Amino acid sequence: MKVVILAGGFGSRISEQSHLKPKPMIEIGEKPILWHIMKYYSEFGFHEFVICLGYKQYVVKEFFADYFLHTSDVTFDLANNKMEVHNNYAEPWKVTLVDTGLNTMTGGRVKRIQPFVGQEPFMLTYGDGVCNVDLGALLKFHEGHGKTATITTVSIAQMKGVLDVGADHVVRSFREKKEADASLINGGFMVLNPEIFDYLIDDSTVFEQEPLQRLAARGQLMGYHHDGFWQCMDTQREMKKLENLWQSGNAPWKIWKN
Repeated sequence: MKVVILAGGFGSRISEQSHLKPKPMIEIGEKPILWHIMKYYSEFGFHEFVICLGYKQYVVKEFFADYFLHTSDVTFDLANNKMEVHNNYAEPWKVTLVDTGLNTMTGGRVKRIQPFVGQEPFMLTYGDGVCNVDLGALLKFHEGHGKTATITTVSIAQMKGVLDVGADHVVRSFREKKEADASLINGGFMVLNPEIFDYLIDDSTVFEQEPLQRLAARGQLMGYHHDGFWQCMDTQREMKKLENLWQSGNAPWKIWKN
């Protein structure tokens, strides 16, 4: 089964980094977060990737074109114009990089990669989030219910205290945030049947809006709840949080040995 990764957005909320590179190429532990996502999928036996590119797409293409330079020792024989790669370990990946347009919305990007996935079910996720969801159990859940789409749902904590304010502007009560205030959100890590393409119209289609709304209205959208670790990287603060987890040696998504 192929894994489609959305990696074409501008990353405006983390512009401190994304003015130089696409957000999925921002590094955690000296490797792009995109690499971390792919390593995680690979541990569950998913080795074929289709990556939807847009903003600064050449950065992603150059990374994979020069992959051995990032992962191996090399000798450059300048006099004879030769390069020798030592210890040339590489992951068993097949990576297709697709230019899905600079200003294309998420649904439009998925629509553009239709020729690369054909009439087979596929996985879809965002190129800026990691988690420790059981992908095998997720796939089994999707295959069991027979609906068009499964999204992984995660709880996002209420960040602020909660007020009860009356119409007269009087604050009647105040309390700090509780776990019960958490909301379920779309955490990515989706499984989709090829019928999903019937819901995607053109480059202006936002995947998270009309397509998911129509799927839900027709009873074709299922949620697989994940109550373990999940973290996106929308801001500099979140990037530092992921970096600290990685440097601690206890990153929950790091399930591979090398």
